[in-house]
Amino acid sequence: MNLRRLGAIVLKELRQLRRDRLTFAMIVGIPVMQLVLFGYAINMDVRGLHAAVLDQANTAQSREVVAEIGASQVLDFRYHLASPQELDRLLREGRISAALVIPPDFEARLQRRDRPPLQLVVDGSDQVIQASARQLATYPLPGWPHLTGIQLVNFYNPERLAPVNTVPGLIGVILTMTMVLFTAIALVRERERGNMEMLITTPLSPWELTLGKVLPFVGIGLVQVTVVLLVGRLLFEVPVRGSLWALYAAALLFILASLTLGVFISTLARSQFQAMQMAFFTFLPQILLSGFMFPFAGMPKAAQWVAEILPLTHFLRLTRGIMLRSAGLADLWLELVVLGVFTLVMLGFAVARVHKRLD
Repeated sequence: MNLRRLGAIVLKELRQLRRDRLTFAMIVGIPVMQLVLFGYAINMDVRGLHAAVLDQANTAQSREVVAEIGASQVLDFRYHLASPQELDRLLREGRISAALVIPPDFEARLQRRDRPPLQLVVDGSDQVIQASARQLATYPLPGWPHLTGIQLVNFYNPERLAPVNTVPGLIGVILTMTMVLFTAIALVRERERGNMEMLITTPLSPWELTLGKVLPFVGIGLVQVTVVLLVGRLLFEVPVRGSLWALYAAALLFILASLTLGVFISTLARSQFQAMQMAFFTFLPQILLSGFMFPFAGMPKAAQWVAEILPLTHFLRLTRGIMLRSAGLADLWLELVVLGVFTLVMLGFAVARVHKRLD
């Protein structure tokens, strides 16, 4: 081995890397992003779960217990309800993750100690919330040392089966990884082969060119949704309690959002390798901040604001709501609006970039 020739090759690669600003930025950016996400944004200690109170006793003692539990900061009591029907509606719409129910005979139960004096109802469609609720059910209240045995009621997943929680989320994760990556690489490959220049010479408008490249992947995405649903049903008995058509409508909108993101990436990347790098750069925050792997409520507010921009965050709420809580699209309309706005914005950016190339 000739060390001089070897050194020349190494020096050449380093110079080429210095000229490739995107690759150099990824070398620095990905470790920094992972460090920030894991060190700052991701927190397994859940705080501030959106919650409601159904105080059917409405006594001084019951209000004192509510204040004690609220002081733990695990539950953020945003709603004071008057009926169980309101509780069901808020859980179905995903506006709360838990509810504290105080029965009318609360004080009598405290004295007799024959039945649990409190009931903690949790949204079982999220496994992280289930774990937090189990901790809260045994949380010691300083002013109430005799208050033990809070009854934990797990809505939507009473058996606490892990696949019931993970499969709805995996639909979004799989679509995110495949749709963004497939689209970005496919369009860059077309440009590398010179096919894009041929299309540019045709009378196609930027909108027609962009949509024409996106639409074939929609069918692929819907096939992937069908495969995950079938495998989840056959192997893990994961239910679809809501409308199957509503689930496919939500998936269609999410697929379009992911595809437009992939198209936008393809307009920025100059090679397939760069397209893969940029797609991976979008995967990390979506998977880590969406609530799929780590508790959303445990993140700092700044991280939650970033997560609200990401399409996977809203699709997870849609799939869990439709599949596990029997929610309809009308119940989850805000998630649909955010996905629609994201799709239009990304599509507009992509078309503007394509238009710039045409000019």
